[in-house]
Amino acid sequence: MILRAWETLPSEMQNDEVRKYYDILRRKTFSLLMKRVFDVVVSAVMMLLLSPVFLVLAIAIKIDSPGPVFFRQVRVTQYGKQFRIFKFRTMVNNADKIGSQVTVGNDSRITKVGKLIRKCRLDEICQLIDVFRGTMSFVGTRPEVPKYVDRYTPVMLATLLMPAGVTSEASIYYKDEDVLLNQADDVDTVYVETVLPGKMYYNLKAIETFSFWHDIKVMFMTVFAVLGKEYVGDRPVQEKETTLSNK
Repeated sequence: MILRAWETLPSEMQNDEVRKYYDILRRKTFSLLMKRVFDVVVSAVMMLLLSPVFLVLAIAIKIDSPGPVFFRQVRVTQYGKQFRIFKFRTMVNNADKIGSQVTVGNDSRITKVGKLIRKCRLDEICQLIDVFRGTMSFVGTRPEVPKYVDRYTPVMLATLLMPAGVTSEASIYYKDEDVLLNQADDVDTVYVETVLPGKMYYNLKAIETFSFWHDIKVMFMTVFAVLGKEYVGDRPVQEKETTLSNK
């Protein structure tokens, strides 16, 4: 994975805030190349090894509720490119058309099998397909839907310098974000004004400290987090976040 020339970036990304992060990544060509090689090789091997799991999940989803096996939603990745992400469907068909595009913990749209899949955090393993294709990477900013990307501040656009990721430190620290959103009167507003800025703090910090080996560390952290280990970030809790979470 090689960075595009600055002058070829989307015009909205050519700002002073993004330039800082672009210059950091431009000096890390070897790590970017190793990141892509790792993504291709490991995703191919994992898809082969996990193919029986894919089959079992597909059958369970089809038996549990009508609709497709995969949930294909438009998300945004590197340089603002839109793609249709792969996720095993855990909600009723067309759930994104009958509610918020953010899912809360007690969401009535989640199916019985979907609850189990989410609990075991298996709904996103099919994103190995996206990693292999290059629309995503194992580690990187989680891909947002276009309407949230449209609300990005100029500095947040720096996260689009790299492919979206399956996991990240932000995902680990905010793995229970549905708890924050559960009591919100307006889920979308709370997400954009409270959760998203918090995640972006870690996403931008990850670019500043980016290296291939740090990506490997984040992947191990993710495994431990799934197994129950708790991680606490270094971002101070803002008064606004506390207020919104209690609404």
